[in-house]
Formats: sequence, C-alpha cells, structure tokens
Amino acid sequence: MSGELLRIVDAIHRDKRIDKEIVLRGIKSALASAARKHFRLSEDASIEIEIDQETGDISAVIDGGVIAPEELGRIAAQTAKQVIIQKIREAEQDVLFEEYQGRVGTLINGVVRRFEGPNAIISLGKTEGIVPRSEQIYSESYQPGDRLRLYVLDVKRVGSKTRIVLSRAASELVELLFELEVPEIAEKIISIRSIAREAGYRTKIAVESSDPKIDCVGACVGVRGSRIKSIVEELNGEKIDIVRWSDDPQELVAESLKPAKVGQIYLDEESGVATVVVDESQLSLAIGRRGQNVRLASQLSGWEIEIVSKQQLAERAAEAIAELSSIPEIDEALADRLYSEGFESLQDLADAGESAIAEIAAVGPEKALAIMTRLRLIAEEYARTQDQPESAPADEAEQEPVEGKSEVASPEPGATGENDGGVAEEAEDSQTRQAAE
Repeated sequence: MSGELLRIVDAIHRDKRIDKEIVLRGIKSALASAARKHFRLSEDASIEIEIDQETGDISAVIDGGVIAPEELGRIAAQTAKQVIIQKIREAEQDVLFEEYQGRVGTLINGVVRRFEGPNAIISLGKTEGIVPRSEQIYSESYQPGDRLRLYVLDVKRVGSKTRIVLSRAASELVELLFELEVPEIAEKIISIRSIAREAGYRTKIAVESSDPKIDCVGACVGVRGSRIKSIVEELNGEKIDIVRWSDDPQELVAESLKPAKVGQIYLDEESGVATVVVDESQLSLAIGRRGQNVRLASQLSGWEIEIVSKQQLAERAAEAIAELSSIPEIDEALADRLYSEGFESLQDLADAGESAIAEIAAVGPEKALAIMTRLRLIAEEYARTQDQPESAPADEAEQEPVEGKSEVASPEPGATGENDGGVAEEAEDSQTRQAAE
C-alpha cells in the first residue's frame, strides 16, 4: 500500500505537473477528514496524519492515541478518495492559473472546439480558453477544428476554475505577429512606436529604426511583401498600413494619413487639433470609408485631425476675415494678418486679450487698446439687449379694449343695458313693415 501510494503521487506529479508536496498535503487533509467522519469526532478533536515520503507509510494520531490506517474502514477510504480527487482538481487549477497568468500578453495557438452562445471555446491542450464576442473579428467565421493564433488577454479565477480570456481583436495581436515575422523587431533594432486598429478592417502601425542603415518600413514589408503578406493572411485579409514614426508632429500627421497625399498642416497645440489641407482629388482618400482613415490616423498620431480641401479652407478664411474686418479698427489687411496668426473670429480676439493682440506685428499697443475697447462696447450692447424685457405687441394692446366692447354689445338674454331701447325700436319697425305688406 505504501509503495502504491508513492507511485500514485509520482504519477500525479508527472501528469498534472503538480508538486509532490501539494499532493501529499491534500492526501493528509483527506485522511484527516475521513477519520473525523468515521469516528464522529468534534471539531476540537486533534487529528495528526503523517506520510513518510521515503517509504509511503501512514501514521494517524487522534487525541494522542495512535490509530492504524486499516481502522478507518471502507467508508473512510471512500471519503478520503473523494477528498483526494477534489484536492487534486484544486491543485490542478492552481497550476493552470499560475502558468497562464504568466502568459498574459503573449500569443498562443488554439483549436476552435465549440460555441457557447456567441462565445467561442478554444482548446489549448490540457485546458480551454474563451473568446468573447467582443474580442472576435466580426468578418471572421469560426468552425470547429479551425486553428487560430490568439492573444492571451486575461486570466482570472471564477470559483474553483480558471478562466482564460483570449482575443483576436486586440491591437497587441498585430504587434506580436510583427515580432514573429520581423527579426529586427524581436531584436529591438526596429521598434513599434504606435498602433491603431479597427479589427477586421484596417490597422495602422508606426515604426522607427535605431540603426540608420536599416529601413524600418522596408524591413517590415519584406522582400516582395513576404513578411507583411504572412501577417495579412493570418488576419484574413485585414489591411495594414506601415508608416515611419517621426517626433515632428507635422511629419507624423502626414505619415499617419497615408496613402493620401496631404498639403499644408496647421497645428493647434492648445486644443490638440491638426487641420490638414488636401486637394479635392485626395479628399475622399484622406477621410477614408466612413471616416476610417482619418480616425485611425488620429489614434496613431495622438492629434485630432480635421481634413479640409483647399476650396473649403479658402471659404473659411474669407468668412473669418470678413468677420474680423467688420469693426472699424480692423481693415482687411490687418484682418488677414490676424487670421494668419490663428484668430478666426472676434471672440478669439476677445479671449486672447489686449497684451496678446499687441504683440502681433502691425498692431501695437494703441491699436490693440482700440480693438479691445470696441469689443467691450459690442459685448455690453449685446448684454443690454439681452437684459431688456420683451414688451407686449402694440396690436395686442389695441385689441384688448375692442374685445371688451364686443362683449358689452352682445349681452346675454335677459340682461339690461343702454342698448336695450335700440333693440326694442328695431323690433317695432320690423312689425310695422310686415303689417304694411
């Protein structure tokens, strides 16, 4: 029996990769529980179970008295077996949790096993993972038996079980695929500085090389596109744009909008908005289908990008200059100058203040004071207009007494008034005419 016990412990250790000490501890706990039930002991009773790891001999001491294992009986042995199985399962889940907790953020291969509602259950060998609907690529259709590369998103305990959450939609999946296919990335010669992805549609990735002799974009594409082709095939045809990273915001925004060709770029650092001017022929390409290209470019560059055509920019400039030159203190030339400095409305001038306007060339302190004085007068006039109570329309005031006279001229039956005599006279005239006829 003792030798058989050690063989069982050794087999569990090899098959389940559970430490022998954990298995032995579980067996001790199981035997103690069996002894407590068999002998109907209270919770205060002292039970000590020891297992010799060299010989496998078991010794039991209950309240100071030595008990032979055979005395536990068949029921105790059955109870011990059930508890041992439970302890082994718990230890197995602990091992799984620790193993896959260390694999969070890595790639893993799996086989689609079945579906539970919208969630795909993936076989990972000795355990299973789950791909929630939110982490699936909408354009992909999975079938049992399909082999997939997945990103280990999270590992958590749910009750006594280990839940492994996998993803096909995470941006990190694309990064790790590039590390597999591009040795320069794995060797840290080329680094991925930023990535933006709409899973199933398009991914934009910005790369940078620490070695000036190595073309970062060319290395990622590979000879005749061999490297990028493998990644696109793994993602079932998802489009991938590889652009060159730049610390210059204007260059980065221009690169992010590729394959569209852009013109001038105006950056507003306070609001984080980049206004990009493009030709009419490039407008739809820069925006992309349903705004996808500009949306991904904004995520990649970190700037909120606004795309305008040259015609739209000219119209906007004309409107802004017209508004700025609407006050006497600003002529059209000065309005054009102010617009070039980033002022697009009178409100922008008011928000900037006198000192900021005075620093602009061709303005000066006196002109700035005159402009701000005019703007304050306009603001005060507007506020005064808003504060005045609305008076009743003159027509309504005149109609009220007329309505009152109408009510007096049409009294209720039986009512008396000054017009009663006139009504009686009209009745008598009517009777006289009828008699004459």
